[in-house]
Amino acid sequence: MHILPIASGKGGVGKSLVAANLSIALAQAGKRVILADLDLGASNLHIILGIPLVRRGIGTFLSVGGSDFGDLVMATDYPGLRFIPGDAEIPGLANINQRQKASLIRRLLALDADYLVLDLGAGTSANILDFFLMSSHGIIVTTPSLTATLNAYLFLKNTVFRLMYSSFGRQSRAFQFLEALRKDGTSFQKIFIPAILEKISQIDPENHAKLSARMSSFRPKLVLNMLDDPKAADKAAKIRRSAGEYLNVELEHLGVIYRDSFQDVALGSRIPVIRYKPQSPISQAIYRIADKIVSNEDEEEMPLTDAYLDETFQAAEMEAEIDFEARVEYVEDLLQSGVLTMADLVETVRSQQFEIGQLRRENQLYKFKVTKAIQQGFKA
Repeated sequence: MHILPIASGKGGVGKSLVAANLSIALAQAGKRVILADLDLGASNLHIILGIPLVRRGIGTFLSVGGSDFGDLVMATDYPGLRFIPGDAEIPGLANINQRQKASLIRRLLALDADYLVLDLGAGTSANILDFFLMSSHGIIVTTPSLTATLNAYLFLKNTVFRLMYSSFGRQSRAFQFLEALRKDGTSFQKIFIPAILEKISQIDPENHAKLSARMSSFRPKLVLNMLDDPKAADKAAKIRRSAGEYLNVELEHLGVIYRDSFQDVALGSRIPVIRYKPQSPISQAIYRIADKIVSNEDEEEMPLTDAYLDETFQAAEMEAEIDFEARVEYVEDLLQSGVLTMADLVETVRSQQFEIGQLRRENQLYKFKVTKAIQQGFKA
């Protein structure tokens, strides 16, 4: 079973929409797919899938007990796709304990499917990181905005530290070294992962070898969502450079998805966009990502090469250019057919201008904070 945890460093980047529509695309490719809603504090995948409010889900299983986990797996209107709801209405569900988490992971791993897609909560809590590390091929969804790309990098950083901690026994020299760094918060934030690995190789060679084996198989993938312009695609390259230089992590690019007003219409209708408008640019982008996943499923254990990773980023940049042209043609066709009115187009442009204004204000705020920090550093 191929496990695809889908995560994000922050909310609002379309993670759940990607998870739901990608699961449908994989099922349409002939795969047996189970989609699990592990956004336990705010589960809403049933809404995206058009499923009425469910009475029992993962929350019921964890808090009430006495039920068979297999009974939670429900059929959907999409052949080949089954669904496990999350049950967000139970208080405190986002903060499950270690015993509950271990029990849930065991049962998820025992499921029978070709693909198990996990829609995780946003952020970097220990539970989210552990669910993400159920597979070495997790997917991180982000957008081109400054805060989203920064949080995608920070998610990767926290995942690497979680991987390191879980690789060492508490009495080992490597673990004690990490704890000393953690207590010295300044050093913990500034030191690069490659420097930490070098130090661990000197003080604890045995655990360093164990960690190196796990790190070599850690192959996260990136999806850049909500693009408005082909130039935004280069934000992925910046995340890749930071991950490689500071975290010693090689990042693979799965593809880009443009912002599409039909997504909001589809969500309001409780119909996944891949069914609502299968020929739309956003649906075609999701199909393309699904094709990449399926075509590479037999090569998951093959060593990554720089040439292959370069190709994935070059392909994504080319797809961004092609999709942009297709998007323009698609809008022109909709205007000519009367499906999209000029008023709709004007409203879309206005909303995007508002979002651009917000991003500019965010950039100004970050510039101010950086300048202030630099000035304080000089004074110190």
